[in-house]
Amino acid sequence: MSNTKKIANLGVAWEQAFGYAQAVQVRDTIYISGQLSHDGDGNLVAPAVLDDKGRPIDFTPMEQQIRQTYVNAKKLLAEFGATLDDVVEETLFVLDVPSAFAAGSKVRKEMYGTDRPPVASNLIGVSALAFPQQIVEISFRAVIDVKAAS
Repeated sequence: MSNTKKIANLGVAWEQAFGYAQAVQVRDTIYISGQLSHDGDGNLVAPAVLDDKGRPIDFTPMEQQIRQTYVNAKKLLAEFGATLDDVVEETLFVLDVPSAFAAGSKVRKEMYGTDRPPVASNLIGVSALAFPQQIVEISFRAVIDVKAAS
């Protein structure tokens, strides 16, 4: 079996600027790059308000940002015939762990449709993300049945 890669992108400007694919499938595994809360035109959804030093002043947009990030991941998964049911691992990179834990526990249950999503999950506090208004970024790994998806 070859290691042929299939890729998917969302068409946002930073794909070209940074030079990467939003998602890559090799065999039965789909790797989804860190997703942000942007709409189809690349505009950030629920951007955090920044202080005079360019840092978020509060984390109330966390829930909206997480929700939109899952919406974007679902679009990418669909490019490979996959859904959130195929996700086996996710990593949330956040600027504020307590607000992400509260918002994430609600949104994750909503998105996966169960109170205990069968997904290995990591929640990691970081000092900055790609855009100052972003307070969360989520990467995903999914495994599909290649025979069924073909």
